[in-house]
This record gives sequence, C-alpha cells and structure tokens, in this order.
Amino acid sequence: MFEISRRNDALPGAAATMPDPQTLSHFFISEEWSSDLASGVIRLGEHASFMHGLPPGECGLLSLVRCYDRGDHARVLELFEQASTTPSRFCFSTGVSILPAMRQPVICMGESSGFEGGQQGWISGLFLFPRFEDIRFAA
Repeated sequence: MFEISRRNDALPGAAATMPDPQTLSHFFISEEWSSDLASGVIRLGEHASFMHGLPPGECGLLSLVRCYDRGDHARVLELFEQASTTPSRFCFSTGVSILPAMRQPVICMGESSGFEGGQQGWISGLFLFPRFEDIRFAA
C-alpha cells in the first residue's frame, strides 16, 4: 500500500469513539518520527531505530529506505520526494528484515508542512509495528 494525499480534509472529522490506547498497544507498537527537510535528517525513536537495524537517533532517507523490502525502495523514495515539495499526507506499508528468516511488517504514516515563506518544511509521522513477524523459511 502506497498512498499520498494533498488534501487537508482527507478524512472526515475525528471518529466518534477512539480505541483505548492499551487495547491498541496489544496489537502494535507505535513510535513518532520527524524529519527536517532543510537538513534531510530523520529523527527516529529508540524502538524504530532498533527495528530498522539503525543506530539510535538520526539517519538519512537512503539509510532508512535500504532497510525496507527491496521491491519497495523506489516507491517509498517517490512518496518522500512528493511530500518534501508540497504539504501532503502519506502512508505506506512494507517489511523490515530482522534476521534472514524473519521479516517485521511496518506501516509508516507522515504529514509534511512548513513550506510557507520559502521555508524547506518538515515531515512528522508515526511508525506502526504490528506485534508479530512474518517468518519465512529458507528452501
């Protein structure tokens, strides 16, 4: 799944009921991330860094994208490129290889803004890591 929207009203008003955070945490781990488009630095939280196999803290876009399934690299880069030029929202899902036989699904959502007055802008978002891994057996 790869989606980008330039509409600020992409979803109607907030849902009438919000799921309990404890119930949600039973199904996935979530962590915020951000990127300063002027510097190109992406700031990851501790869990997101670990799940991507990256050192804690900051990384570049290419380092992040290389962690994903090879077939998704071009599309993920395209989403970030589009989001870095105009205010928009995006979402993608892919996988991260933890070990040769284990793949962790990951969902990434982001929103870019801050382009007023010639500013470079920023992107903020959320990673969702479902609480299971896709185990693949070598043939």
